[in-house]
Amino acid sequence: MKKSLKPARAPKAAGSVKVRIHQLPTGARGLDEILGGGIPEYSMSLIGGTPGCGKTTLAHQIAFANGTNERPALYITILGEPVMKMLRYQQQFSFFDEAKLNGAVRFVNLSDVVQDRDLNGVLEEIVRQVTTANAGIVVIDSFRTLARKVSSLVGEAELQLFIHRLSQFLTSSEVTTFLVGEYADAGNPENPLFTMVDGIFWLSQVTERNSVVRKLQIVKLRGQASVPGLHTVR
Repeated sequence: MKKSLKPARAPKAAGSVKVRIHQLPTGARGLDEILGGGIPEYSMSLIGGTPGCGKTTLAHQIAFANGTNERPALYITILGEPVMKMLRYQQQFSFFDEAKLNGAVRFVNLSDVVQDRDLNGVLEEIVRQVTTANAGIVVIDSFRTLARKVSSLVGEAELQLFIHRLSQFLTSSEVTTFLVGEYADAGNPENPLFTMVDGIFWLSQVTERNSVVRKLQIVKLRGQASVPGLHTVR
């Protein structure tokens, strides 16, 4: 009786061990499954979309789900709404935990820094805040406001360099980062940010008959297979 022949397998290269990417929970029911298991740890992602679609709320939910006293979530605001006003609205959600404020979840306003310092000064202050807090999660809201100022003063090339240096520091510091901003189109090839981030979480509002429905699309996510298409969220 002849033995069936099987195609020979190429030997594995020495030391070719697949790196396992640890995943963090979003705190939002159903979202981890859409992402393919959760948020890739140490990644830098954009939470983008039009006004009123839930970007800030999602960022807060992720911060409260992952912040600890040892590795807090650092929420950095850039020329946006005041922190107290923001927290007043976020207190209405079930994920909000007042006991975590100023410990596991911390807020920093860099409005004065952005207005008074140059690009290097802004980066230095972000580095200082993240290092002092030993942050594990960093949210920058609104990053588009910062990007607009940078590109208008020094140009797109300097903006790309700034994003690259910021990403290098946060990744090497084992920080998972979210940049929050208002953008009209997730497929804009001219925006350097869209090509440089690891993930794009795109939120939108769609009119269906006489109601408005919020939608989420994972436009991009490096390192894992997310569920494609538009997903209804609330």
